Amino acid sequence: MLVVSKIPDRKNEKIKPFCSLQNALEYLEHHPEEERKILVQPGRYQEQVTVSVSGVEIMGTSSNAAKETIITYGLAAREILSDGKKRGTFRTYTFFVNADKVTIKNITIENSAGPGEEAGQCIALYADGDRLTVDSCRLLGWMDTLFTAPLPPKEIEKNGFAGPKQFAPRRDTCQYYKNCYIEGEVDFIFGGATAYFENCTIYSKDIRQEVKGYVTAPSTPEGKKYGYVMEGCRFISNCPDQTVYLGRPWREWGQVVLLRCEIGSHIKAEGWDDWGKEQAHSRSFFAEYCCTGPGAGLSARPDWCHVLDKKEAEDYRKEKVVYWIGAECSGQSQESV
Repeated sequence: MLVVSKIPDRKNEKIKPFCSLQNALEYLEHHPEEERKILVQPGRYQEQVTVSVSGVEIMGTSSNAAKETIITYGLAAREILSDGKKRGTFRTYTFFVNADKVTIKNITIENSAGPGEEAGQCIALYADGDRLTVDSCRLLGWMDTLFTAPLPPKEIEKNGFAGPKQFAPRRDTCQYYKNCYIEGEVDFIFGGATAYFENCTIYSKDIRQEVKGYVTAPSTPEGKKYGYVMEGCRFISNCPDQTVYLGRPWREWGQVVLLRCEIGSHIKAEGWDDWGKEQAHSRSFFAEYCCTGPGAGLSARPDWCHVLDKKEAEDYRKEKVVYWIGAECSGQSQESV
C-alpha cells in the first residue's frame, strides 16, 4: 500500500511511505506489480502533479478529507517565462491526469494563482483521461478551473494551446464527476470531453466586472453525441442577481444539458450566451429539463436553446452518457466495451 503523508510512518512494513503524491506516482510507474492505490493523509501538499499511471486510485483518508487533504499550486497564464513568452493556459495546471481509468476521491485540487483579471487563466485540474472518475472532491480556482480534454482541433491564436498536449492527437474522453464542489469565475468548466456531473455544487465567485462570469465553455467536437450533462447539480454564488451566464460555446459545436438542477438567482434570465458565434445558434446544443430555483425561468432564454421533454431527457441518463457505467449495468465487462 502506498501512503502519502506530511510525516511518513516508516515503521510499518506493510506500507510504502512518501512525502509527496508525485513521488508515489513515479514509484508506481517503475513498479507495475504494486497495487495501484495511493492513500493521501491530511495535509496541504504544495506540488504540481502529473498522473501517468493508468488504473490508479488516489484517495484522501480522513473523515473530512476533501477539506483536509489539499493539493495546491499557483501557476498563472500571464506569468512571463524565461523565454520571454507567457506561460499560457495549458501549462498552469496543478493536477494533470494523463492516463485512463483513474479515480480521484476525497481530495481538494487548487490553483491558488488568483482572480483572472490579475493572473489570467489558471487550471486546477487538467483532465485528459478516459473513464476518469472524480468523486467527492473540491476543485478550486478562478478562471478556467477545470479543463476536460480534448483540446479543440485548432488554435485560434498561435501557440494558444502551448502545453503538454498541444501537438498530441485529439482523442475522445468520457469523464464522471460525482458529489464534487467546483468553483471559479469565467469559463471555469471547459473543454471537449463527454462529462457527466452528478449532484455537484457549482459556485460562481464574484469578480469586478459587470458580467461576473460564465460557468461552462464547452468545445464538444463536431459529431459527438454528448458534451456536458449536469444532473441534480446546484448552481450557487455570492454574485449579485442576474450577473452570471450558465455557459457559452468555446467552439460552435459545444453542448451542455442541465437535468433537474437547482439554479440560483445569480444566473441571468437569458441563461446562455453565444460568445458572438452566429453558427453556434444552429450547431451548439444548450438544453434544460425540470430545473428549479430563481434562475431557472425559461421565458427569456434564447430561441436557439432548448427545453427537453421527458422522452428527450431520458436520452441523457447517466447509464447512456457514461459508457462504462452503462456497460456494467447491462452486464458487459469494461474490457469488452
